[in-house]
Amino acid sequence: MASVLFQTRSDSLPTKSHPLVSELDDQICRLRACEATSTSSMSITHKLSGLQDLYDCVDKILLLPLTQQALAQHQNRKWVDELLDGSLRILDVCNSAKDALLQTKEYTLELESTIRRRQGGSENNIATEVKKYITSRKMAKKSIQKAMSNLKGLESKCCVETGTEIANFVSMLREVQVVTLAVLKSFMSFISGTKTVTKTKTKTNNWLLVSKIMLNKRIASEEEEEVVNEFALADIALESLKCDNNMENVQNQLKNLEQCIEDFEEGSHNLFRRMIKTRVTLLNILS
Repeated sequence: MASVLFQTRSDSLPTKSHPLVSELDDQICRLRACEATSTSSMSITHKLSGLQDLYDCVDKILLLPLTQQALAQHQNRKWVDELLDGSLRILDVCNSAKDALLQTKEYTLELESTIRRRQGGSENNIATEVKKYITSRKMAKKSIQKAMSNLKGLESKCCVETGTEIANFVSMLREVQVVTLAVLKSFMSFISGTKTVTKTKTKTNNWLLVSKIMLNKRIASEEEEEVVNEFALADIALESLKCDNNMENVQNQLKNLEQCIEDFEEGSHNLFRRMIKTRVTLLNILS
C-alpha cells in the first residue's frame, strides 16, 4: 500500500543531479559550516544573507512544474501542510527578533539624540533616557528568551523519515528549516547580548571590561578570548556610566550599535520577505 501511495518517482520530482537541487544542497552545507565560526555582527549579517539566497533557491525549485505536480497530489498533502506549519512558526520567531531589534533601535536613537542635545542642566534628561533604554533592553531580552524557548519545540518537529522520493525531497526542505532556526537562534542570542564571550580566571568590573575592549577589539591569550558584541558593549557601557561617567565611550558604543542594527534590519527584513514568498508559493501549490 505504501509503495502505491508514494509512487511519485524521480520523473515527478527534480533529482539530486538537477542544478537547482545541487545548488540548494551546497548552500545548506555552507550555512552548516558557518555554525562553527565565531559569532560576530559580521558573521550574523553574512548568515542572514546566506539564508536569503537559500530561500531564493527553494522558491525556484518549488516553482518547477514537476515539483508542484508531486506536492499537489492528495497523498502528499500532509507533507506540504507540515512544511507550511513549520514556515509559519519560523516566521513568528523571525518577527520576534525583528521586534526586539526595532525596539532597541528606537531607544538607541532617542538616547543618542538626548546626549547630543545635552547642556548644563540636561544631565537628568540623559539619566532618564538611559533608564528607559536599560528597561527596554530587559523587555527585549525577555521577548527573545520566550521566542528561543519556542524554538526547542519547533526544532524537534523538523525531522522526517526518508526512503521514498517525496520523503527525501521534503526532508531536504525540512533541512532548510533546521538551518534557518540555527541562524535565527544565533541572531536572537546576539541581539540579547549573550554572545560577548570572555573566558578569564579573574573577575573584572564592567567599566574596566569596556575600557579593555576599547583598547583591544579582540584580546587573545591563554586565559582570555573576546568576541565583540555591539549590543552587549552598549549595555555594559550604560550600566557602568554611573561608575566612570565616560560619556564619550557611551556615544561610541551607541554609534557602533546603531550601525549594527541597520545591517541587521536590512538582512532580517529581506529574509522575512523571502520566507513569506516561499510560504505563498507552498500555499499556491495547494490551491
